[in-house]
Amino acid sequence: MCAVPTATDEAAGSAAAAAGPRTGALLARSRPLRPRLVRGAAPYLLIAPALLVIAAVMAYPMGFLASLSLQNYGLAELIAHQGVFVGAANYVRLVTDPLFWQVVVRTAAFTALAVGVSMGIATLLALLMERVSGPVRLLVSGGLMFVWATPVVVAIDVWQWMFDFEFGVANWGLTRLHLGNFVHHNWFENPVQGFGIIVALVVWGALPFLVITLYAGLMQVPRELVEAARSDGATGWQVFWSVTAPILRPIFAILLSLSTIWDFQVYNQVWIMLNTRPSSEYYVMGVYAYVEAFRVTQYGRGAAVSVVLVAMLMLVTFFYVRQMVRSGELE
Repeated sequence: MCAVPTATDEAAGSAAAAAGPRTGALLARSRPLRPRLVRGAAPYLLIAPALLVIAAVMAYPMGFLASLSLQNYGLAELIAHQGVFVGAANYVRLVTDPLFWQVVVRTAAFTALAVGVSMGIATLLALLMERVSGPVRLLVSGGLMFVWATPVVVAIDVWQWMFDFEFGVANWGLTRLHLGNFVHHNWFENPVQGFGIIVALVVWGALPFLVITLYAGLMQVPRELVEAARSDGATGWQVFWSVTAPILRPIFAILLSLSTIWDFQVYNQVWIMLNTRPSSEYYVMGVYAYVEAFRVTQYGRGAAVSVVLVAMLMLVTFFYVRQMVRSGELE
């Protein structure tokens, strides 16, 4: 027997029918909210373990370094395992020391020269690799990878032998070419000559990464734009300046930032090249921090120099991260 709908059932059905579209719309709008939140949080959840590890590894050394920079911590305090808190006295002594400012200016000049020369040569080599044949490009790439794979200490030893004042091949070659009398010429007696060799060594070691990165960027430049510019009568320099350089600008900015960070904290090339006995005329920030801490045995002042160095590099790192974010937005 079929049930006959009552008035109450009909009213309930009408109410459900009336409320149905609005309820369905609300459900449709609210249903994707949770998946969207999960998708938005997923990258942060994935990167969180790496960030925690970095924080755990860096937090203690940086905290200890900052704490040490606020103490008078010499050899006696090292033996007693107890420093004397002096507040900002180490920083005051730094900023009032003329040697510190000489080191800062010297480091900045060294960095500017090394970065400028390395970026210029790397750009030329990347453009050359784009134009040569496959076998030649393979040969150049192999040479660059050989330089990249050479350990820094080994490379410094080779360059040290090349410019040795008694048996150096550079002195012998320049003398044989009648470019002057370089017999027993000591390149490191004059800081200008010495830093010239150190800059050449730093540039030599930096070229592989810079060249390969710029060459990869050149491969992303649309050929249509280059051909269109050439058809309009643009010269090679005009094509590079108006077409290629704007496209490679984010890569140039990132490479400039990384090169500045690497070259500003140079240490091995100066310290080993001068047989671990550099004069104050060769002090750059990394060497100066080491000398203050381990040669003068003023660990507090050495820590203060290191903190200042980290602060300077953090400014460059901020610029680097900003360029990374901007390049990601452009993509």
